[in-house]
Amino acid sequence: MAMNLGEIVLHGTEVVLRPLEREDAAGLTAAAGESRASYGLSPVPKGLEETTAYVERALRGKATGQRYPFTIIWRDRVVGTTSYADFVAWEWPAGCNRPQRPCPDTVEIGYTWLAASAQRTSCNTEAKLLLFQHAFEVWQAQSVYLKTDQRNQRSRSAIERLGCQFEGIRRAHMPGADGEVRDSAYYSMVAEEWPAARERLIRMLGRGAEKHLPSG
Repeated sequence: MAMNLGEIVLHGTEVVLRPLEREDAAGLTAAAGESRASYGLSPVPKGLEETTAYVERALRGKATGQRYPFTIIWRDRVVGTTSYADFVAWEWPAGCNRPQRPCPDTVEIGYTWLAASAQRTSCNTEAKLLLFQHAFEVWQAQSVYLKTDQRNQRSRSAIERLGCQFEGIRRAHMPGADGEVRDSAYYSMVAEEWPAARERLIRMLGRGAEKHLPSG
């Protein structure tokens, strides 16, 4: 479903997620070029030409309301990108007293990659905390899901550490970054799980992170 979500800027302690811009191509090129050792199963652009095309595709998705791409700023530098995508506003049965809302009831967090220097740090944890909080507390979504190549154990472990539950494997789902047919592992978090997950993520970051988070 195409949605007009307005301007979204999410501020944390060390991480800022702001809308992706064309001018970010150079910074993203540098971030992706630090080391490509961990990108074998992840679709990360290489070089300025590929990165510029990657940014343009993301912005076209935003223009049609299918995706909301962010630039990840960590400790005042561009270190990667992430997106909301696959927005779905449910059509409730007549007479159920649940009004149709202009916000998604379920949404994907995806298209995420980080520079080598930001991997295995607090950056991804804080970025996901901001994205989950906005989805569950501002949009009041019912569920958020993530997916990754089922062979990508590093990515799967990172998703599981966030508190997401494994749902299953979608077989022969899409082309893999390595040119193979990809099976995708799906994970999700539902609204009822969010309060406990939020506290756990804040503990992982340190209690000082809480005062810097936006209110829901």
